[in-house]
Amino acid sequence: MPSDVADLFDLFETASLGSPRNAIGFVMWRVIHRYERELEQALRPLDLTHLQFTLLALAAWTRKQGEVPSQAELARAGDIHVMQVSNVLKALESKALIARSAAEGNATAKSVVLTVKGLETLRAAFPIAIEVQHRLFGEAGRPGGTLLEALVELDRR
Repeated sequence: MPSDVADLFDLFETASLGSPRNAIGFVMWRVIHRYERELEQALRPLDLTHLQFTLLALAAWTRKQGEVPSQAELARAGDIHVMQVSNVLKALESKALIARSAAEGNATAKSVVLTVKGLETLRAAFPIAIEVQHRLFGEAGRPGGTLLEALVELDRR
């Protein structure tokens, strides 16, 4: 039996936030997916997905800090499932953007390093990603901006 419209009004008046636009989780979900779609489209000429770009950037950042990251460390840093990281890194390796090898001191772990082609691709991808971020989030999303600072604070919790 279909629900009564009056019951739906009651539901939204008494048990919800009133509408989807009042639910931060819903709004964030829409914004995140919009960002991912727009970044995917912008990175398409480089043959990169959003997640491939993210893992390439994380690997480069970790290496810049003086460490050679493992797949597991990249998964933790990005809060991404280990199997998903492994699959994406296989794709990056097939494109010759990264090289993977047995990690020093742990034969079961794989270290990840960018290749020269990976570095060149990342150099081309960063301005694209930054442009998408600026277009979508404006000043609030820039370093020191109110949106970025609020999200960084949430990420620390």
